[in-house]
Amino acid sequence: MLPKTIALLLFGFILYGVSAQPVLSDPQAHPRAAQLYDFLGRSASQGILFGHQDDLSYGVDWWDVPGRSDVKDAVGSYPAVFGWDVGVITSKRNIDSVLFKSMLKGIHRVYKMGGINTISWHMVNPENGASSWDKSHSVPALLPGGKAHQTYLDRLDRFADFIGACQVFPFQKIPIVFRPFHEHNGDWFWWGKGNCTEQEYIDLWRFTVDYLRNEKNLHQLIYAFSPDRSRLQLDDFDQAYLYGYPGDDYVDILGLDDYWDVGKSQNKVSDSTQHLHLTASLQQLGNLARSKQKIAALTETGLDGLAKEAWYTQWLLEPMQAAEANIAWVLVWRNSTKKHHYVPYEGHPAFSDFRAFEAHSATLFLRDITNPYK
Repeated sequence: MLPKTIALLLFGFILYGVSAQPVLSDPQAHPRAAQLYDFLGRSASQGILFGHQDDLSYGVDWWDVPGRSDVKDAVGSYPAVFGWDVGVITSKRNIDSVLFKSMLKGIHRVYKMGGINTISWHMVNPENGASSWDKSHSVPALLPGGKAHQTYLDRLDRFADFIGACQVFPFQKIPIVFRPFHEHNGDWFWWGKGNCTEQEYIDLWRFTVDYLRNEKNLHQLIYAFSPDRSRLQLDDFDQAYLYGYPGDDYVDILGLDDYWDVGKSQNKVSDSTQHLHLTASLQQLGNLARSKQKIAALTETGLDGLAKEAWYTQWLLEPMQAAEANIAWVLVWRNSTKKHHYVPYEGHPAFSDFRAFEAHSATLFLRDITNPYK
């Protein structure tokens, strides 16, 4: 561990020791999952873990180069949190053309390095084969008794097989933060608001978790719930956030996907107001997580293309610090091309700012943390 985290580590132990310790929702949670969850709870009071989607899979001007990472190229360290997506689980490649066998190798690599794996699922609609962005009223068809229920079970079985392969030895399962049915309070996914009722969404979440736990015997998953900030009113945060909440027995992480308060062009309020809104969102998220003895995370964010050169230090770091909300991690989205990226590459106007972000004592990259599994 580098010196920049030593003081934070000591401070974190003090804070964590006097607060209620979050407990996993699965009574049969695998010991490795419990270790990781405990680590996330402790690290939240030490600093903010930095994460990047598809970090080991591809980047700007490269694809599937073993060990390569745009984050590591920029700052000399891997991120602490690595995002993956299992969309199109029935195919050889995922929604972004990553080979599932390569993803599996990457998940193993992250675990062995002491990093944290998190999986989202842009799920193809099991009823009609349309994309995640389909708006059909399909959720009832996936539930028990529905015409596409068996198809949905087949998808869950494929997912369970993939997760089952995420193990080092037969009894050493790799713990994974699983973030299904994200941004459900928006109307852009088939599981979203307006495309299913609140109760249908709750039933789908609960059935999915129960099936994976009880039928597929998967107890290494840590479940993250993640509404979208653009559909939340700050003056009624808790009630709006808990729309579709399946219950404390089905959720471990209270996440938030927030592209709205970080420079999105469609948000017409001033820069300073956006900063205040991000701070307020994280404060209220942290308060709600503490009240439920859960862990809070900024599960998705970023500014595509990073047109604002000081985005990382001024738009992300400063509001997160001001919130003082014990946010466990922040994950920015993927690097695809020079026109679609969330982490700067050498020569990018935001490159030096990202390096300053990494060097700050409040941010934790892979080289700044101890191995959660030892």
